[in-house]
Amino acid sequence: MSIDKLKQLAITALEDLKAEDITVIDVIGKTTVTDWIIVATGSSSRHVKSIANNVVIKAKNANQKPLGIEGEGEGEWVLVDLGDVIVHVMQRQVREYYDLESLWSVEAMDEQTQRREQDVS
Repeated sequence: MSIDKLKQLAITALEDLKAEDITVIDVIGKTTVTDWIIVATGSSSRHVKSIANNVVIKAKNANQKPLGIEGEGEGEWVLVDLGDVIVHVMQRQVREYYDLESLWSVEAMDEQTQRREQDVS
């Protein structure tokens, strides 16, 4: 399955169960772990688990077995590793705390570089 189709499969699975604030982050060239990170919010631990489970089911139905699933027990943050696409489903307060979008954004990296340069001078 192409990366674009895998990415769309994950997004559709998230939308099917009403995941909120779906964000797709291109990390090509920033890490060797994956090419795309998708972050979505669920309203409760049960909702987070259900959303993540739907991603797993849709992937398996498309003959794309997940490489790993983490956090299912607690349901605050569930990660579904589809290889070229990693899906994070989080409760709002957890998502705000870890702020993965800023972690992977170019702007955040630029600010860190500027701070280091100021510290050196």
